[in-house]
Order: sequence, then structure tokens, then C-alpha cells
Amino acid sequence: MGFVSINPATGEVVKSVAFQSDAEIDAALAQAHAAFLTYSQLPVAERARMLNTAASVLDSESPDVARILTTEMGKTFAAARGEVAKCVLGLRWFAEHGPKMLESEMVVTGASQSYVRYDPIGAVLAIMPWNFPLWQVIRFAAPTLIAGNVGLLKHAPNVPETAAYLEGLFRRSGYPAGIFTSLYCDVDAIARVISDDRVAAVTLTGSERAGRSVAAAAGAAVKKCVLELGGSDPFIVLSSADIEKAVRVGVTARTQNNGQSCIAGKRFIIEDSIYDEFAQKFSDAMASLVVGDPFDPATDVGPLVSETQRNQIASQVNDAVEKGAKLHCGGAIPSGPGWYYPPTVLSEITPAMRVYKEEVFGPVATLWRAKDEDDAIAIANDTPFGLGASVWSGDDAQINRLIPRLEVGQVFVNAMVASTPELPFGGVKNSGIGRELSVHGLREFVNAKAVWVA
Repeated sequence: MGFVSINPATGEVVKSVAFQSDAEIDAALAQAHAAFLTYSQLPVAERARMLNTAASVLDSESPDVARILTTEMGKTFAAARGEVAKCVLGLRWFAEHGPKMLESEMVVTGASQSYVRYDPIGAVLAIMPWNFPLWQVIRFAAPTLIAGNVGLLKHAPNVPETAAYLEGLFRRSGYPAGIFTSLYCDVDAIARVISDDRVAAVTLTGSERAGRSVAAAAGAAVKKCVLELGGSDPFIVLSSADIEKAVRVGVTARTQNNGQSCIAGKRFIIEDSIYDEFAQKFSDAMASLVVGDPFDPATDVGPLVSETQRNQIASQVNDAVEKGAKLHCGGAIPSGPGWYYPPTVLSEITPAMRVYKEEVFGPVATLWRAKDEDDAIAIANDTPFGLGASVWSGDDAQINRLIPRLEVGQVFVNAMVASTPELPFGGVKNSGIGRELSVHGLREFVNAKAVWVA
């Protein structure tokens, strides 16, 4: 067994790659360490030039890599093209702004001179998921490489073509061997790689269970880790909001990437006075979406990534319905090939149902009725997760009251939650620790070295 790419629209095997042997992994770590010793000494301007080259190469190969993303994990081709464009933007943003973020900062002390340097630390291991198989990696790789570190990628086992493409992208962009390397190792090898002295730190985007395991291994090795572990984001709509826009954006927020997004709006918390209107319009809009071939331009929602993932979603929905949830639309596995699941809306959720606390990683929305803004906040925060929140209101004073009360890493007002290079990305509670993107993400994996000159 190894890495296996299966087209979720057909169930057909596309590509398989055997797990690497211990000797092959050791050789990759040795090459990465040797490459770091040279690469870390390059001027930051040269590192920025190389990152810009990678952006240009990726941009030129956009259609081909988008086909890989759609074939491996089922996102619509339009969404795949959008993901590639976002990666190009991310590479260029860190190439432009990274050098400034890495400049030494002068500090006034009793010394004749004192400052903080930001130096690279070595090889950073990234354990990445399948849902945004290109963007998740680029948002790690861009700040890692501009900082002078080197990257080791252990990608999800169902996207081997994307993993191979990413390593090849940096090589075709002029990076020497060892600067960015894809590892094809099984889960049992990860702890050994983390503990290796040639690995300086680790970052993971994935499940809560995987995060706890990686954090334990990193802690045992006394190494820095950054974890992004998913979310059950609230989408709060209050009585002063633009309901039509909230419905339209809410449908996109819930079904983007076929519903398989950590920052998707998942729990729609609606103030009582507008609940019935929102519920009807939102359910009608969800039911009208076209589910089908992800390469068809008319398709809104493609297949889920795997049969296991679809079965998980179906079991969560069935559990809720059996325990009294109201089913507004969807809720049934369609016949035919492919791992499709229809956009689904549930309401009247109770603590007895799995969807009350579990993240639902598919095109399934839950509706919650809130008496007022205080009740909306209570419902929003009643979750073990704390990644993002979307708040809809036309009242500025109300918005300013709500933002500090939400237990999340990011709040988007009258918009859906998104990741962007300019802002830090990450969560609180069981959604993880640390940040990606922006200056905060860039400085997660550098040595903030204090210098005092007497």
C-alpha cells in the first residue's frame, strides 16, 4: 500500500506511489539538511527572485495543475483554477513583502546598539491535507522559503500527483534539489521524521486526532509546531442584516470546495425575527444547486473526496434526522458512480445529535434560531472549535460588540471567512495553535535572535 489517487467522480484509480523505504527517507532528510546550509546563506533578495519565478511557472501551468486538483479530489474545475490563482498570488505576496518582514528590528535599550534578527532555523516538515492540496502547501512553502528554511512535504495519501507536481514546480523554478522535497511515507514514519535532528519544526493541517499526535511527537522532540485542526464556523445573521446577500453568500460559504473546507460556514445562527424568511430562502437556494461532473461548467457541487468521507457525512445526517432534526432539503445518497452527496439543510438541532458538536465536512448546513445577539454569541461559542466566524449585521455598534466576544481566530463581517496572505490564519480551542500567513505566519519558523552590543 502507498499513496493512491482515486478519481472521486468515477471511483477509478488514477495513480499510485509506493511508500518510501527508511533509507529513502533518510537520504531525503540528508539532502534537505545539506541544501539548507547553502540556501540559508543566500541574500533574501535572491530568495524573493526565486519565489517570483515559481509564481510565474505556476501561473503558466495553471490549466494542467487545475486538472490534477479536480481529478484527485473532486473540486470543480472552476474552483481548481481559482485555487491555482490564489497560490500564484500567495507566492508573489511573500516574495514582495517577505524581505521587509525579515529585516532586523532596532530596539532602544541601554546598549550602544540592540536589535532583533530573524534567522532561518532549518528544515520544516509540513503534513498537509487533501481539501486544498495546492493552496495548503503554498501557504506553508512561501513563507518557509523566503525565510531561508527548506521544506519537507508529507502530503495526504490520496493526492500523490499534486505532491509530485509541487516538488517539480520548485525544481523547474530554479531551486536546487533538497530545498523542497515531497516525502511518500506512511503514518508510522512521521514521528521518526519529526524526531530527526535534521528537522527543525513541523506544521500540520488536518484532523484534531492527527494534530494531537503530531503535537505529542513535536513536544517529545522539543520542537515548534503549528496546528490547524478544522472548525465548525458560525455564520451569524442578525435582524439588521441584508438577508438576500446573507443567503447568497451563505450558500457559497457552505458549499465551497464541495463543502469540504475548514473555514466554511457550517452553523447558521439566525435571529428569531428573520429566521423563517432566511431558512426558506437559504434552503431553496441550496436545493437548486447543480450536483455533477466537476469538469462541467454548469456544476455547482462536485463529489466528496472519497466513499469513506461520503459515508461519514451520511451517517451524521442520518443520526440527526433519526433524533428529530428537520430535513429541509437533501439528505440522501444519489445512485450511480462517484461519491456525490446533495446540498443538505438541517434544523432543530439538539445536543443528542452528533452534528451538535462534530465538524460536518461536506455540503451540510445546520440552522439555529437565536433569540437575540447575546443568544447568538452563546450558540456560536458552544463548540470545541474556534477557527472563524462570519457576522452579518447593518448595525456598526452591534458588530463592534460582537467581534471581541467571539472565541475564534478570525471574524469576517458581512462576508464569508477566507484566507488571505495579508492576514494571520489560525484558530483557538481545538482548532489549533499558532498562525499561518502574514508576518505572524512567517515568523512562526524563524529564530527571533536578540543582539546586544555594549
